[in-house]
Amino acid sequence: MAWASSRRRAELPADWVTTIRPRILARDGYRCTAYMRDGSRCPAAATDVDHIGDRHDHGDNNLQSLCRWHHKRKTAAESAAARRAKRPPLRRRPAERHPGLR
Repeated sequence: MAWASSRRRAELPADWVTTIRPRILARDGYRCTAYMRDGSRCPAAATDVDHIGDRHDHGDNNLQSLCRWHHKRKTAAESAAARRAKRPPLRRRPAERHPGLR
């Protein structure tokens, strides 16, 4: 499990497990709030409560219930975006003029 090696749990408020997480799951009807490609809401049961934006903002408006699949997908996309942002820009060779245009 990812929690075993993560320091993320220490960043959550003390009442995350007892108050905040259950409140968000109940608010969302214990159902994943992600939407499928066809525009319908995911039919899976919510297993995770995820931060929509700032991971340090634990307000109800910044939290959503997700199924494990959607949570993993969102986390992977955010991780890939963070890695891309850290990469130095590619150095490209200057475009050569076409030989017939000289």
